[in-house]
Amino acid sequence: MRTFFAIAKAWSLSVDEQRGLLGWPATSTFHKYKAGDVSQLSYDMLTRISLVIGIYKALHILYEDALADRWPKLPNSNDQYGGHPALAFMIENGIDGLHRTRRLLDARRGGWN
Repeated sequence: MRTFFAIAKAWSLSVDEQRGLLGWPATSTFHKYKAGDVSQLSYDMLTRISLVIGIYKALHILYEDALADRWPKLPNSNDQYGGHPALAFMIENGIDGLHRTRRLLDARRGGWN
């Protein structure tokens, strides 16, 4: 969770954006996680966190740091985003949106690790 929250800070994500990427945990649960009170995470949440970390890594391989951290919120001309930011796509489409974004970025950088 620490890594997720560090990425959320780098991307300047609001609480709702963070909760959306995590699959909309209850507000109280989210704030417990943020305070470091994490007992056991579901497979769904672990998958989401893993995808976010992979997206972050791919962005920092592809772009300089300032652009990499702004990219999720920038309008995107790729067909799957339809001119909207990738972040909105990832939140609206859940794990599938995260997977599709990760695959796109990994393909751009030349492979899936």
